[in-house]
Amino acid sequence: MTPPNQNPNPRNPLKPKAAGLQNVTNLIAVSSCKGGVGKSTVAVNLAAALSKTGARVGLFDADVYGPSLPTIVRPKTTELYTQNEQIIPLEFEGLKLMSFGFVPTMSGNRAAILRGPMVSQVINQLLTGTNWGELDHLVIDMPPGTGDVQLTLTQIIPLTAAVIVTTPQELSFTDVVKGIQMFHQLKVPTVAVVENMSYFVCDQCEKRHYLFGRGALDRLVRQFGIQNAFELPLVPKISELSDAGKPMVLEQPDHEASNLFIKIADATIREVERIRQGTTLPPKVSFIIGRGIVVQWPSGEEQEIHPADLRRRCRCAQCINEMTGEPRLDPSSVSDDIYPDSIDPMGNYAVAVSWSDGHNSSIYPYDQLAEMAKKTE
Repeated sequence: MTPPNQNPNPRNPLKPKAAGLQNVTNLIAVSSCKGGVGKSTVAVNLAAALSKTGARVGLFDADVYGPSLPTIVRPKTTELYTQNEQIIPLEFEGLKLMSFGFVPTMSGNRAAILRGPMVSQVINQLLTGTNWGELDHLVIDMPPGTGDVQLTLTQIIPLTAAVIVTTPQELSFTDVVKGIQMFHQLKVPTVAVVENMSYFVCDQCEKRHYLFGRGALDRLVRQFGIQNAFELPLVPKISELSDAGKPMVLEQPDHEASNLFIKIADATIREVERIRQGTTLPPKVSFIIGRGIVVQWPSGEEQEIHPADLRRRCRCAQCINEMTGEPRLDPSSVSDDIYPDSIDPMGNYAVAVSWSDGHNSSIYPYDQLAEMAKKTE
């Protein structure tokens, strides 16, 4: 029983007041830590793909400074009105929509000149004050970055999961790491990473050309154990349809890119279901003197790894040549009596380890631990 005056849901103190969200089952954030990576395009097409599975889906544009939803989709009616003190969302092809860009004061594309606290208030009012009705999934197109607005938004609503959008450039990779860390700290699992503009297929040779480099997505999979990673090609038609207010998934459902969005939606649904069923609980990883690295799985089974063996298997950029995959770390340079100074969960699929030799860039996916570990007798 909850003690008097104690909030029964500390992760979402506003939920008792947020009547509009009471019948929303899953809240899925689509995030990027830098602008210009195609996050909003992914969010709209993900929502459309989820809807095509028969689910009831809503889409909320949380970017006050640069709302994209009114451009990417064009509902027949854009007039907002309230009923029983709640905002009635707009509709487009079965999707329920809300964006600051639909608010009358934004007509004429005037800039939103607002300070941080006011932005958070506007987002909260539009999100929790909208009568979303019964939804299986509410996709939230987050503003880019990891600042105050993102933290506030993540704290006032019980996000179920996050999908992170990036591009192949090194700067984008660095920002994705920040995003994974942010969601981890807020106890929101990252269920998929989408590398947008990953490659271009030439009409003449039908060969994939990686215009902006390659390898960033592989690094995410290798270092963080991300199990759902997708390469979304650079397709001019996606941009053309988005500018015309026609999501790719709805306009050209048989296109290769549309099929990829369907796969992203399927992976998201699968991971969200696992989260709701409690089958994604990570193992507990600790260092015990006399035993080494001990991995305790949710089933109760324990496995052990010698610390030096784990240190020698580090996959970070200092220990592995990311271009060739060749090891940079000399195994003989690692002392047999090395031990971890700290072991911390990193995202939903890995742990970060700081070592007694001063190395602090080691990240080990749980599946790597499982491969290395030996069962306790």
